[in-house]
Amino acid sequence: MNLNATLIAQIVVFMILWWFTMKFVWPPITKALDERATKIADGLAAADKAKSELASANQRVQQELAQSREDIAKRIADAEKRGNTLVEDAKSRAAAEAAKIVADAKAEADQLVVRAREALREQVATLAVKGAEQILQREVSPQVHADLLSRLKTEL
Repeated sequence: MNLNATLIAQIVVFMILWWFTMKFVWPPITKALDERATKIADGLAAADKAKSELASANQRVQQELAQSREDIAKRIADAEKRGNTLVEDAKSRAAAEAAKIVADAKAEADQLVVRAREALREQVATLAVKGAEQILQREVSPQVHADLLSRLKTEL
């Protein structure tokens, strides 16, 4: 066998294998590598975008929480004001009711005093008539002396 012919045959076979590899094997491999590199780049870009969106979302959440806290504080303050207003209204109504009850009680007491005075006047007038009867030893008629008895009542 000839060494030159073997070497040339091997070079031809190598060139055919190289051509076959470059034509049919290498493009799918480079295409797969390029697609993978694109996917990795897209994934990194998506991760960066998600990271920035997460930071933005966290910032919005913090703003919402701050807003909610302010709203809650305002509502609590309003509720306390309403509560104080209701307590003050209840106190003023209770004071008015107490004053009314006291006034009614005073009026009733005044009426009782007037009635008691009237009853006492009647009793004094009756006692005066009986006393006069005993002094005069005769009966004094209340119908006849009604004018005298009414003057006596008013004087008492």
